[in-house]
Amino acid sequence: MNTALKTDPNFHEGGRRFFRDFSPGDEFYEHLIDAHNGLSDEQSEALNARLILLLANHIGDLKVLREALENARASA
Repeated sequence: MNTALKTDPNFHEGGRRFFRDFSPGDEFYEHLIDAHNGLSDEQSEALNARLILLLANHIGDLKVLREALENARASA
């Protein structure tokens, strides 16, 4: 199991090739913005909170999650 936080581009979709490394990240960003369209500020904050918890559960590695929190906090 990889227990280091990945900070380099790591977006991919099985069976799909992208022209540039950042392309799938851009696609994810578009989906994220679309998910917020039409929501109030409170609904957007709740969506972000649910998304964070879902992804944290998917990652599941507390060492990686602590490192992610530290990195996010340091850049705030």
